[in-house]
Amino acid sequence: MNPAHWHGKPYYSLDAYLKNTYGEKLYKIAVDAGFTCPNRDGTLGRNGCIFCSAGGSGEHAVRLLEHHTVKEQLNAGIAMFSHKRIGQRYIIYFQAYTNTYGSPELLDTLYTQALENPDVAGISIATRPDCITEDIVTLLVNIWAKFPDKFVWVELGLQTIHQATAEFIRRGYPLSTYDNCVRQLHQAHIPVITHLILGLPGETEGHVLAAIDHVNQSGSWGVKLQLLHILSGTDLAALYEQGLCQPLSQESYTDLVISCLEHLDPNIVIHRLTGDGSRSLLLAPLWSLNKRNVLNTIHHTMKQRAAYQGRLL
Repeated sequence: MNPAHWHGKPYYSLDAYLKNTYGEKLYKIAVDAGFTCPNRDGTLGRNGCIFCSAGGSGEHAVRLLEHHTVKEQLNAGIAMFSHKRIGQRYIIYFQAYTNTYGSPELLDTLYTQALENPDVAGISIATRPDCITEDIVTLLVNIWAKFPDKFVWVELGLQTIHQATAEFIRRGYPLSTYDNCVRQLHQAHIPVITHLILGLPGETEGHVLAAIDHVNQSGSWGVKLQLLHILSGTDLAALYEQGLCQPLSQESYTDLVISCLEHLDPNIVIHRLTGDGSRSLLLAPLWSLNKRNVLNTIHHTMKQRAAYQGRLL
């Protein structure tokens, strides 16, 4: 990827990709389609990953209780962007819990409802790699075939490549499951976005950069770098309140994100650099609530250091 196409940023942002590919900004509408998770329904556990909130990381999604169908949630989400003047199309983000954890018939209905809207450019489906079967891959291929002028992305919550950390956070599957899932989706030409969490207890910069190297080699098309948020009501919050878990400072996080970007393949699209913790739930780090400041600090520091994505690859 030519940095001249990054629209002035020192990395290949999702915004740049969308403008290069579709000629305009696309707005993301997060929806809650009513799924659960094998880490919550008793299949693997009842309490979820230690950092996951009761809302399944879907606090910013249009609420299912208020709008009972994906169509209603979509219309409510579009109404929130009615004042925008740049861009007229949307990405529907199936965000809350595990969005391939249902029958093929249900999934087909939900994804079709979203893609039928003429203002929707595509869908992005957040899920777990252990909830992608061959039947699900076939379903995704068939859905995309019905809407060839739109896109279908899959977002996988990897978080870490290290087994000790994976067990600590109760992820519930081995790294090989992620690798096999990405391989299947890649063969089906379904783009994969990998989620990594920065600041997990016990992980050093070396641990994180090893994960970046793994993502580089995995075939992942995009990546989300997520600051570890400590949310009220989670098991991680209990550890934090006991003094057993400390969040990253903004300075440390800035340094770590820049190091990640410099080691990341410049062809991988950056979908996130920080994350959005719910104000009503966030215990720490509170500095992350000022997202604009976080991003501006990262951009300014990269400019000062002449840093850019892939510089140290």
